[in-house]
Amino acid sequence: MLKKPSRKNAAPNPYRSSTSPDDLEPANRIAFDIVADRRDLLPSVERIMNAGLAEEDTLRAMTMFRDALGANGDPNRDPRVAIARCTPAS
Repeated sequence: MLKKPSRKNAAPNPYRSSTSPDDLEPANRIAFDIVADRRDLLPSVERIMNAGLAEEDTLRAMTMFRDALGANGDPNRDPRVAIARCTPAS
């Protein structure tokens, strides 16, 4: 089970403090664009960004989530599904 970080120990989220996506890494750029367009998706974006995935896995999960937003019935619309699909097997 993934443990939700407390606000005190929460991971920094550059996509929330940046004024431009140009300075951000790819996953943060996607997060910035999603939140800029749909503020209501911030909890889902934060769940993926704070899941503790490797950088390339976070990028894959964010890409899957973003692409699912425009596809009815896509299970990756649930950030937990996108995270699980990008979590390496133990």
